[in-house]
Amino acid sequence: MTRFEESLHAARRSEGELAIARISELWLAANRPMFGESVNLSEDYGWWWLYIPHFIHSPFYCYAYAFGELLVLALLRRYDEQGASFVPRYLDLLRAGSSDSPQVLLSKLDIDIGDPSFWHGGLAVLEEMVTQAEQLASRASGVGDIGTQSKPRR
Repeated sequence: MTRFEESLHAARRSEGELAIARISELWLAANRPMFGESVNLSEDYGWWWLYIPHFIHSPFYCYAYAFGELLVLALLRRYDEQGASFVPRYLDLLRAGSSDSPQVLLSKLDIDIGDPSFWHGGLAVLEEMVTQAEQLASRASGVGDIGTQSKPRR
């Protein structure tokens, strides 16, 4: 979706007002590589961008999804490291809602979101998930070592 947003706003800057058909063309162009050969996207799929109003009204809103997902995974890694002592502070974070910036709220958990090592924890969780998926796929297809099993994530 972010790639679509990038192309949409770039086209708007270089081409001026865009016709709906042009926007649909950009949507398809951004989505086809994501699906590759696995899905045949019809021309009607070109209209699907219309159901997501933030593309126009809140440009680059999609970054929040990636930020949120990686934040949750990095917090999960922090929980894995600290155990039960992490829980009360995490619950306080949730209670705080959006009362302050993420940087301020997370600093109360002794987390510096400017420190790459915090984010590396979340990326490590993703890497573990990919490894587990590859192992499951290998077992399902009968390829590889069946004795290799990883502990599933919660």
